[in-house]
This record gives sequence, C-alpha cells and structure tokens, in this order.
Amino acid sequence: MRIAIAGASGRMGHMLIQAVLDAEDLTLTVALDRTGGETVGQDAGLFLGRKTGVRVTDDLAALAQADCLIDFTRPEGTLQHLQACIAHNVKCVIGTTGFDAQGKQAIRAAAQKIGIVFAPNMSVGVNVTLKLLETAAKLLNSGYDVEVFEAHHRNKVDAPSGTALAMGEAVARAWGVSMNDVADWARHGHTGVRETGHIGFSVLRGGDIVGDHTVYFCGTGERIEITHRSSSRATYAQGSLRAARYLARKEFGLFDMQDVLA
Repeated sequence: MRIAIAGASGRMGHMLIQAVLDAEDLTLTVALDRTGGETVGQDAGLFLGRKTGVRVTDDLAALAQADCLIDFTRPEGTLQHLQACIAHNVKCVIGTTGFDAQGKQAIRAAAQKIGIVFAPNMSVGVNVTLKLLETAAKLLNSGYDVEVFEAHHRNKVDAPSGTALAMGEAVARAWGVSMNDVADWARHGHTGVRETGHIGFSVLRGGDIVGDHTVYFCGTGERIEITHRSSSRATYAQGSLRAARYLARKEFGLFDMQDVLA
C-alpha cells in the first residue's frame, strides 16, 4: 500500500514517516509539507539519516502516487488535502482535531466518494479506554459527578483535546444525553454548586507532554479514575497505519477507530 504523509516536517509527521519506513507492507511514496516549508525539496528521511528517494513537496498533485494519505495537521490544511484526495481517488486517515461543524460536514461529504478513517485519537489504548468509559458511565449513572481532565504540550492549539471531547461524548452517550447540553467548559468566579448530571472539562498546556487524559467519577466516599497516558507519539502512528490497512478494503465511507478495532 502506497502511503502519503502530510505535515512531513512536524513531530507527528516524523513519527509517521519512520513508522511507514519500518513497515514491511507499506511504502512511503509522498511526503507533504506547507508551501515555503524549509524541508520542501529535501529527502523525507533526512531527519533519520536515511535516504528514501522521496522528496518532501508542497504540490498536492503528488497524491496521485499514493493509495492513502495520513494527515495530522491543522483543520484548514486537512480540508485542502481532502479535496486533493477526492480528485486523485486517495483514501484518507485523519487524526487532525479542532474541526468546527462545517469542517466535520465536509469530511462526511468527502466520505461519500473515498474511504476515510476520522478519529480524535488513533491510539489503540485510547480507543479501549473509550469503551471502558462507556461501560463505567452506564453503571455509574447516578450519584457520581464526572470530570474530564487533559494535559498536552504547550504547542497544541485546540482545547479541550479531541480525545477529551470523545471521552465526554462516550459518557454522555451512555447516559442518553447530548454532551453539549451537559458540558461545563470553564469555571471562574462564583460558580455556585456543581450541577448534577453535568460533565466538567479542564485543560493543562505546558512543556512537551504528549497527552494525558483522566476521567473522574466522583461519588460519596469514593472516586474512580480512568486514565490513559501517552509517553510517545509512536502509539498514534501505529494506530494510523492500522487504520490505513483497514481502508484498503473500503471503497468509500466514514469510519472511526472503533470500526478499525472491531
């Protein structure tokens, strides 16, 4: 399977390139970077000291050489890449977060023409955690307050993280409510007592934290914490490759990591 990587000069792009190069059943054929990026024209494996024969490019027409694009960039970039994928009939794994409603609708529309795996977190462990949260929320649907805490590196631009939102949605789904109706996004000043049945969110940004997420179920006399911590982006990369392999069997449609792991 021929793989294209977007954001080739970034930390996640580097991790994805290395993972593809190390995979026996996948071939790196395209490495994309933003127009004017310093790496454009360089060998995609330069940061590893490896010659791949693939030059980093800002020309989206290069996607014609790929079967699947893996994209962990920014919403505006991903949506642009998505249109090129449609034009060249290239499948897409989207790990980008921070899309607004219009962006998500654009992804749904694109999935009518190409296969897409779209997930806020590609980690296998995170997706198992989402299943655990849904089970816990069904059992702890009364007498417990739920809080979602997440921490990421200082350069992450969206908050709460897509994974934190997915965790909140897993709890709300188990409760049979819309998360937007029960989410408390911020607390400041005189807030009054906590509302029963709401889901609170809190965020930390600092340093080089890859990604920590904890969901608290706080009851009377006890507290249950379900936590996932990422120490390396390698887990996201390996999950992304698993998603790309899954798409090899799909002509079109929108899927998430729960579909990939089923």
